[in-house]
Amino acid sequence: MEKMELRALGKINLGLDVLGRRENGYHDVRMVMQTVYLYDLITLKKKEEPGIELTTNLSFLPVNENNLAYRAAKLLMDEFGLPGGLLIRLEKHIPVAAGMAGGSSNAAAVLYGMNRLFSLGLTEKELMERGVTLGADVPYCILRGTVLAEGIGEILTPLPPMPRCQILLAKPPVNVSTRMVYEKLDACQIVNHPDIDGLIRGLQDQDLGKVASSMGNVLEEVTIGEYPVIDEIKRIMRESGALNAMMSGSGPTVFGIYADRAKARAAAARIREQKLAKQVYVTNVHNVKRR
Repeated sequence: MEKMELRALGKINLGLDVLGRRENGYHDVRMVMQTVYLYDLITLKKKEEPGIELTTNLSFLPVNENNLAYRAAKLLMDEFGLPGGLLIRLEKHIPVAAGMAGGSSNAAAVLYGMNRLFSLGLTEKELMERGVTLGADVPYCILRGTVLAEGIGEILTPLPPMPRCQILLAKPPVNVSTRMVYEKLDACQIVNHPDIDGLIRGLQDQDLGKVASSMGNVLEEVTIGEYPVIDEIKRIMRESGALNAMMSGSGPTVFGIYADRAKARAAAARIREQKLAKQVYVTNVHNVKRR
């Protein structure tokens, strides 16, 4: 095999709780993660000349070691002393710096693809162990589906799949620094923690309403304080029939959960008309069949 094409899926956080901060700066979290059917396309191709060459459709993205996909390729190239080189073509569709783990998903896809392309024989667990050295979300992006993430995000427990529904995604035109959000969170006391256990029970019962009503994200208070447009998008989604709406990760992407696709499309049109977000998508969840 000389070439491989992969889909790197984005994620949303159905629940995000922060339990504390470690001495090394990382935070202990308890999150429920869910992949959605919005993806970047990644093409991997062997080349005779040594080295990694990364190209992308977005001119502002780095194409060197500042890109997680590049770093993932270099990790395996160096560890296994692979002959020749690798071409990586990255076609981005997941909003950048948006709380949807786009970069982590790209790295996960490169690890997964190179394992097959070069017949490295690594297990899923071994890929995840390498992935966590690149970023806390990378192991999840290898596993995918509906998952409880604990520790710094690397302790993963698969959950029952998310009930079928429509997901409306809207990324307002603001850039959020994850570091800034967590630093501000550290400076205040978290009073309202999301009902992660209730969310898990909703998944176990396949009760979409219970899942939606249990959603929560402790980072919202910080990010919305800086960018009120997030709250405005949430309001429109709820007014337009969303069972609930919430910010994903540290933001600024907002997602709404709908039982009705027509209502999700109507809400998307409202958000575009009011120019609250240009990147607006109606899609669905991507569940993984576990063995």
